[in-house]
Amino acid sequence: VAMRPLKDGVISDHEMTVRMLQALFRQASKSSVFTPKPRVVICVPSGVTEVEERTVINAAIEAGARRVYLIEEPMAAAIGMGIPVEDPVGNMIVDIGGGTSDIAVIALNGTVCNASVRVGGDEMDEAIVRYLRTMYNLCVGDSTAEQIKIQIGSASPLEEELTMDVKGHDFLAGMPRTTTINSAEIREALNEPVTAIIEAVKQALSITPPELSADIYDKGIIMTGGGSQLRGFDERIRKETGLSVNVIDEALICVCKGAARILEDLDKYRPVLIASSN
Repeated sequence: VAMRPLKDGVISDHEMTVRMLQALFRQASKSSVFTPKPRVVICVPSGVTEVEERTVINAAIEAGARRVYLIEEPMAAAIGMGIPVEDPVGNMIVDIGGGTSDIAVIALNGTVCNASVRVGGDEMDEAIVRYLRTMYNLCVGDSTAEQIKIQIGSASPLEEELTMDVKGHDFLAGMPRTTTINSAEIREALNEPVTAIIEAVKQALSITPPELSADIYDKGIIMTGGGSQLRGFDERIRKETGLSVNVIDEALICVCKGAARILEDLDKYRPVLIASSN
């Protein structure tokens, strides 16, 4: 049975989250009776509550962790990119993940201001599912919706619109059916979640201190996370904000790389951690 222990960036099934972490710990430590309990760094959305923080820590300890450290995803992404987060220079990170999108301005080992919305890649997939059900009476699964998003999805008009044959279940006839859709339709389907993320970016910009706003104007906005790879997303943000936008090459694994660097040098990065187990 396929299960989703995490949803919208937080734990939705505690027991399955513990089991998943136990499997990951065994894989990371090559599983041995004499292997000490691991130290763990877990990345969480910037809008996480104290209750959600404690839930994550408890799940990791229950799974066998010796010590648990939490860090906000935009900060981990910045470290993964090699940005010197301890410098007094503002960097705006837009991390578009599966369950949440986190926007943060980072300087001096801290988050100066941030905005977080529980809209990400999963919400985009759900928007495509709803669109096909409404416009074509066609039922498709989340995995099919994700493939549509990857193959023909976009946030801005394309020079040459793309098409794709989609297989699904016809609601009316009750039979399998194939329908051809184009990128303009999927762009319409994705407009609501894309707009929500852009509004969060604008909100973060509006509360950024003037001296850091100058840094962002000079350096631009940095996009990371799987959702940042949606065609034309950077161009759409560029048009809406008037700022340059850069999508990094390793967008999918940037947060993971940041967590790994923190584990390698905990003393150096201790000031950026937001919580830890006792």
